[in-house]
Amino acid sequence: MAVERRAFLLLLAASPAAAQPRLVPTTAETPEGAALLARLRAGGLVLFFRHADTRGENCDRSYRIGDRPGQRNISPSGRAQSARIGERLREFGIPLAQPILAGPVYRARDTAEHAFGAVEVTDSLLADDYAGDRLAWVVAEHRRLYGENPPPGTNRVLVGHRTPAIMVFGDPVAGRAFPEGGALVIEPRGGNPRVLGILELAPLPGGGFHACSGG
Repeated sequence: MAVERRAFLLLLAASPAAAQPRLVPTTAETPEGAALLARLRAGGLVLFFRHADTRGENCDRSYRIGDRPGQRNISPSGRAQSARIGERLREFGIPLAQPILAGPVYRARDTAEHAFGAVEVTDSLLADDYAGDRLAWVVAEHRRLYGENPPPGTNRVLVGHRTPAIMVFGDPVAGRAFPEGGALVIEPRGGNPRVLGILELAPLPGGGFHACSGG
């Protein structure tokens, strides 16, 4: 697993995306954020949310699906942040396709449920550290979902983890570009997805990154 992950990251370092500038997260209150929201109101995009705040929570230990005590979970602030994300999307009039898709690791699943209610859980949005020998399939599934056009007039919502997104899009979304609770706003482009920006709908003071490794 570690060898396969390193191989992916080495490929990214040699890819054209790795040479592109790193993106800077924006909020709804900025001109850049307002432009992203305008695009989202028109539909046709993909919103890929990283799970909400996990600061202060235990690190992953067991890496087993269904083992909540062995996983890094969202914090009380993360639960409130998730609910606020759903509220803001409704306030801004962003049309969302159904179902909302979420990964099975609890921090992604819980974020989606607190934000949107009923969701569909799929291994396609699995965290890289939980993928084992399926990592290549998981990354390919992320790329497929990023590139699929939603129904006309709506936006597809996905909730997962940062590292698979880095494996698909490279350095522009790496480092501190993609905080917890943030969303990549993606143009599918018929299977050739492109990140238009990173939107924080419910940023937390001093938040966005935890002290554990992983997504």
